[in-house]
Amino acid sequence: MSSTLFRTKKVEQSILDTEEPEHALKKSLSALDLTVFGVGVIIGTGIFVLTGTVAKNNAGPAVALAFVAAGVACGLAALCYAEFASTVPVAGSAYTFSYASLGELPAWIIGWDLVLEFALGTAVVAVGWSGYIASLLDNAGWHLPEALSTREEASGFGFDILAAALVLLLTAILVVGTKLSARVTSVVVAIKVTVVLTVIIAGLFFIHGENYDPFVPKAQTVPAGNNLQAPLIQLMFGWAPSNFGVMGIFTAASVVFFAFIGFDVVATAAEETRNPQRDMPRGIIGSLIICTVLYVAVSIVVTGMEHYTKLSVSAPLADAFKHTGHPWYAGFISFGAAVGLTTVCMILLLGQTRVFFAMSRDGLLPRFFSHVHPRFKTPHRPTILLGCLIAILAGFTKLSELAELVNIGTLFAFVVVAIGVIILRRTRPDLPRAFRTPWVPVIPILSVCASLWLMLNLPAETWLRFGVWMIIGFFVYFLYGRSHSRLGRHHETTAAQVAKGEAGED
Repeated sequence: MSSTLFRTKKVEQSILDTEEPEHALKKSLSALDLTVFGVGVIIGTGIFVLTGTVAKNNAGPAVALAFVAAGVACGLAALCYAEFASTVPVAGSAYTFSYASLGELPAWIIGWDLVLEFALGTAVVAVGWSGYIASLLDNAGWHLPEALSTREEASGFGFDILAAALVLLLTAILVVGTKLSARVTSVVVAIKVTVVLTVIIAGLFFIHGENYDPFVPKAQTVPAGNNLQAPLIQLMFGWAPSNFGVMGIFTAASVVFFAFIGFDVVATAAEETRNPQRDMPRGIIGSLIICTVLYVAVSIVVTGMEHYTKLSVSAPLADAFKHTGHPWYAGFISFGAAVGLTTVCMILLLGQTRVFFAMSRDGLLPRFFSHVHPRFKTPHRPTILLGCLIAILAGFTKLSELAELVNIGTLFAFVVVAIGVIILRRTRPDLPRAFRTPWVPVIPILSVCASLWLMLNLPAETWLRFGVWMIIGFFVYFLYGRSHSRLGRHHETTAAQVAKGEAGED
């Protein structure tokens, strides 16, 4: 039984599956498209919100160093993703990589994890977008009925019509074609980057040097609380994490890390890239570098404009300009944040549908969802199904507590991919690798350690919910996936042919 659970799918077979006409996605993306996708999904609420939160509560002006530390942790994972995406240019990202290196059951687990991660991420971002739009409409004098407002505000029955409408609109765009998605994303990303550059350039004129004093505030010990890291670190090393001080920078890094979530989604589009061996590494690593530089620059400017103790937690960038007497910039930033969230939502939805499509093509989910549209060559069936489900989820559900599941799901995927790089190097050293992660196994091991460290910062309740979702996944796999696996049926057919041949010889 263990041999069937950990049977691996050969890379050659995964690539061969992409050439079946009824299951083949259209190759239309370039390195620029992938970079735009990466920047589009990474720059979201993180840069507009988290900067003030961690500066005020964890690191002070040294939040810039926290962004650097988080960027390094993501960079380690990005190097592993780049090797896999260029070696196995197949839809599914970490799911496909795991199938080629760790086996079917680990692949199922990570695929099941990614479906949850991207679904909740899409819904959470849609609700956030709805809040920004509702605020802008209120400023213009147009007020939505409470029953159609965000669930966080509705006292009784409520359906977030804006969030649901956004998801359905993006679903239609994704059905029509990935290239169209790339064009829409390019326009929106241009707006987002313009807003960020405006913050950096305009903010330089309002910096006061005394706001950087002290750059690294004096350390304050953090109570153990309900997260897992504090008691474990105290047990292993004899000290607790702290706010401010040097350790406060690393505590802040575990928070701002989630502003980087999204570069891994680029890997899900490998099968739709014209030259994945060359362009996937460029798209993944390029988008991460661009966003890290922008994050560091924004944090330096904002903490220079206003002392970290006075920064707003909900809208630090916009409020910093308000306090300098320039409300126009504040409105421009809010508009950019609202527009920018559309690409985050779109690319998360794209990533989820590609993982679902890949699992369906392998038979672990119903094969009905693995057929592409005859005209647009997109996985229209899973896109429509998941788009409708997420629209309902975003409309009816309060997602603030579930949002942390997105974080643990991403980190779990990072761990699996890093381990997979080490294993595939040993089991398939003959594979052509257009991009090779340097210093293997050192870089993958460091990536695993960094991801596990950040996972330990998450609340215990998040681990519990994640465990429940994984248990449900095990039931689905053993009740359906294992018996319908194409790889399993191929093995059974091969075994039967061998047995028949041996019987014939006798």
